[in-house]
Amino acid sequence: MNRVVLIGRLTRDPELRFAAGSGTAVTNFTLAVNRPRRKDGQSEADFISCVAFGKTAETIAQYLTKGRQLAVSGSIRTGSYDAQDGTKRYTTDVYVDSFDFVDSGNGGARSNNSGGNSGFGNSGFNAPNDNFGGASYDDDMTPIDDGDIPF
Repeated sequence: MNRVVLIGRLTRDPELRFAAGSGTAVTNFTLAVNRPRRKDGQSEADFISCVAFGKTAETIAQYLTKGRQLAVSGSIRTGSYDAQDGTKRYTTDVYVDSFDFVDSGNGGARSNNSGGNSGFGNSGFNAPNDNFGGASYDDDMTPIDDGDIPF
């Protein structure tokens, strides 16, 4: 089974681009993931390269900035390419299937990918303290009487 779950902070703002031909949204970003503290009390981090596609890529690029904490779930993919200097380079990336915002940041949304279960207990935009354009997400919610629910 190839499954990875990481919680870390973005090392820079994600950049959204679109694949040539298919037009699929692609966002590459790096997470700084803390290691357990060393015996001398010093902390260390691993810098993990991540790739998101489609609606997930668009959402990450739209709502996240450098320093925001993010939980991702996905799979590890390895690859290689020939560099311009003639050497062979090897890559290791996490292909993100789903994600969740861990901190509240500057009023960002809480989300997972475009469908399915994030694996972190959240589905859709449901952060009670987050704001969208200065208004709360539930400003236009209509209360439902329990008698109106058919089950």
